[in-house]
Formats: sequence, structure tokens, C-alpha cells
Amino acid sequence: MASMNPFRFLKFFLTDKREPWPQWIESAYAEKPVERVGAEKIRYTFINHATVLIQTASLNILTDPIWSYRCSPFSWIGPRRYRNPGVRFEDLPRIDLILISHNHYDHMDLPTLRRLTNAFGSKILVGSGNQEYLERKRIRNVSEFDWWGEYNQEAGVRVTFVPAKHFSGRGFFDRNKTLWGGFVIETPAGSIFFAGDTGYHSHFDMIYKMFGPVDLSFLPIGAYKPRNFMCAVHMDPVEAVRAHQDLKSRQSVGIHFGTFRLSFEGIDEPEADLVQARLQAGLSPESFQVPAFGSRSEVELVVAASVATLP
Repeated sequence: MASMNPFRFLKFFLTDKREPWPQWIESAYAEKPVERVGAEKIRYTFINHATVLIQTASLNILTDPIWSYRCSPFSWIGPRRYRNPGVRFEDLPRIDLILISHNHYDHMDLPTLRRLTNAFGSKILVGSGNQEYLERKRIRNVSEFDWWGEYNQEAGVRVTFVPAKHFSGRGFFDRNKTLWGGFVIETPAGSIFFAGDTGYHSHFDMIYKMFGPVDLSFLPIGAYKPRNFMCAVHMDPVEAVRAHQDLKSRQSVGIHFGTFRLSFEGIDEPEADLVQARLQAGLSPESFQVPAFGSRSEVELVVAASVATLP
């Protein structure tokens, strides 16, 4: 279990120096995603932060969706966006399944969940303790899981809730009352790992031993400075590369950066540091990518013996 003292966190943000971020970054919206993708393919669209649209086996999955301007309990204060989501909410295809890694405001955004369930009636998967909370907030069709719990979807898709090194809480008095984790999605086209939010730990090797080499991994690379404070709950890019290697991931994708200012590094540092970490590890650029926001964020993958990017 990892945790973070909220009062120490507040002290850091009030007294320590942070790298400057621009006021706003203009980025184009991506073209409207296709409605469905067949069982032989996996297509993902990196929308922003930890929000990814995964399409395979005629199933549309969203991870940790947030379209709100702030990730905060308040509409007037708290971390705000520095860029638009990569896809307009109105352009989303019908969402069948929503995966929520944990209950922090930048990962479990109630306004977005209400919009999605009202529009699509999506099924929501969460860690233990979150179902009751969401249902009290009038968000239905929720199932909760302990680590290694499984959810079987139609078309040969199985989702498993897996461990992470992080913590939970939406206020000062509910620390670690609900469970956090990641998800492994086994599909006819290959296996997908969504790490959610995590520090580096032995759970990546555990996941590899349980599922074998992962075809496609979504790994967080941002919100890692100051290191002596963030290391318990967030990976830096060097550790993300280690996680990629532990998982024997055929291809990894960097997420959780450049949208909300949650730590002290500059807005472009995660990408630059990942390039250096990848070079030091002898990895090719294709093996661990950082998709662009906006119109270039959608990539189609075919998973067989290896993962290949299509033009």
C-alpha cells in the first residue's frame, strides 16, 4: 500500500518551486472515431491524461474518462485543463465499458460518468468500495472487484482488475477506504494492460507471470516531481520503461501527462525524459510511444506475433 499525506502535499505545492506551464495549449480535435472495430484488430485513441478509447471485438472501452475542465470537488478551484480533450465528447462512439482505476478526481470524474451513462448506459468496472459511492451519486450499472477479480464480456473479452502501487481518497477522511488498481483486457486480437496510476513495484512482474507478455500497455509517465515525494505513488519515465520491460510489453504507450498540472515537472518533461530513458534502455521509438494529442492521436494496431503500427 502506498499513500500520501495531504498536508505535506499542500505544503509542497505552496512552498516548492514548480516549472512554469503555458497558460493554454491549442490542439485540434481528432476526427470522429469509427463506430466499431472487428475482433482481429485493436484500435486506441489517446484522448488526454489517463483517458483512452480502446476499440476491439466490436467493443468500445473508455479508461478513466474525464472531459471536465477541472479535476476537483469544486468547479471554481483545483487543477484545471491546459488543453482540450483529443476527441469531442459528442464525437464518441457508443461506449460499452468504462474502466475506473481509482477514485481520485482526475480518474473518477463524476460529471463525465453521468454524461456517459446517460448517453450510453455504459457498464462501469471499479475497485472494491467504489460501487456504493457511485450509486449514492446516482451512477448505476456498476460492478466492483478485488485484485484479480474478473469480468467476462461478450465476444471473448475478459477484463481482470490487477494490483497497482497507489492510494485512494476523495477527501481528508477517506484515505485508502476504496481499492485502486489497473486492468488487463484479454481479447481475440491480443492482451491490453491499462496501468491507471501507479508507482513502480513488483506488481508488473506479477502481471507478466499471470498473463504472459502483454501486447499493448498504457503506462503513466507524468506527475513524478519532486521525486522524493512522488516516488511512492507515481512512476517517472525511467521506471515506466522498467515496467515496460517487466511486462515484456510488445508496445507501450505513455499516458497521464500534459493535461492537468499535478506536480512540479514542466509540461514537456515527461516526453523528453521518456526519450532519454528509452535510449538508455536500448528501446526503439516504436516500442514505447507517446501519441500526439488531437488529430494524430488515433493509431490502429494489428496484434499477432508482434504489434505493428499501420499507416
